[in-house]
Amino acid sequence: MRLAAKTFLCMAHTTDVLIIGGGIAGAAAAYEIAAFASVIVLEREPQCGYHATGRSAASFTENYGNGVVRRLAIASRAFLESPPADFCDHTLLSPRGLITIARADQLELLDQELLRAKALVPAIEKITVAAAIARVPILRPDYVAGAFIEPDSKELDVNGLHQGFLRAAKARGAHIMMNAGVEAIERRGERWSVATRTDTFAALTIVNAAGAWADDVANLAGIAPLGLVPKRRTAFNVPAPAGMDIRGWPMIDDAGEEFYFKPDAGQLLVSPADATPSEPMDAYPEDVDVATGVERLERATTLNVTRVSRSWAGLRTFARDASPVVGLDSSADGFFWLAGQGGYGIKTSPALSRACAGLLRERRLPDDLCRLGINAADLSPERLRNIL
Repeated sequence: MRLAAKTFLCMAHTTDVLIIGGGIAGAAAAYEIAAFASVIVLEREPQCGYHATGRSAASFTENYGNGVVRRLAIASRAFLESPPADFCDHTLLSPRGLITIARADQLELLDQELLRAKALVPAIEKITVAAAIARVPILRPDYVAGAFIEPDSKELDVNGLHQGFLRAAKARGAHIMMNAGVEAIERRGERWSVATRTDTFAALTIVNAAGAWADDVANLAGIAPLGLVPKRRTAFNVPAPAGMDIRGWPMIDDAGEEFYFKPDAGQLLVSPADATPSEPMDAYPEDVDVATGVERLERATTLNVTRVSRSWAGLRTFARDASPVVGLDSSADGFFWLAGQGGYGIKTSPALSRACAGLLRERRLPDDLCRLGINAADLSPERLRNIL
């Protein structure tokens, strides 16, 4: 059933679209869908964005992820650069830049990545080792053998974006329900019935934006899971090097995705870029992963880390082909997947939410996404059914 016109709540907890999950995916979807349909968002935690959304590296880059992800990031830039006037009262993007470095044994990989990068982002260019060290003086000249820069990579205000989506969704009539973990789902006639501990909700369409728990939500609805895999990513802060102003430093990442670091509120944010499969859970950092990150940072820089100020971890949930899953499940009417965003869900949220709204309302993607070479089959859950 296409959603052609908004059906306002005529009884308690009845809606056109019920979104399960209030992280960045669910919040952005609520914002777009509430323009033409009634929406309720169910969030299991006391606050939206507690899990992956609240633990992001806060970087906008068009050169991270597979081809589908990179195109979705490109399609999201315009919104992030110029959000609607009533969306937020400050800019969401600020200057940062991103330098990818390589050891001598990684130079072939660096050249391959540069060629791939420039195909979609022509502004990316090779720079000298001296230029990289001039931008980030703690880099070791005996470690860095090559580098390229993405000059238009930005710092992204994740909380501002997430709260903007939630606030604007509410302004369009969406209802956001906290402490509303889903316990049961069943199909009753033309509607889904969804039970939490305290309430029952009825909806024509469910949008499964439950992050690491997306397959669990599908199981509750009697729908075969897609084999999505949550993977733990660790990050931590260390003090900035004494006597150095790090505010203008770009983010540094490694050609082999072994680590990255960047300025973060007067300290350095560091990650070993781990991707350890995990059960859905409130992720926490393992000491061994923090130690690995420290060791890799010390190898690449002149830093001697004596103290880790804070550490945390989050789950990044992937489909087997590392592309997001956006679309209706063919096995059940009105069950829509919005999951598997990996570590890319924040920077791609403007485009993914418009993809979600377009597929729900008109059964097609927005024209600008199609022009970038994205098609519905790239995102559809059915592509994963075919390779199960």
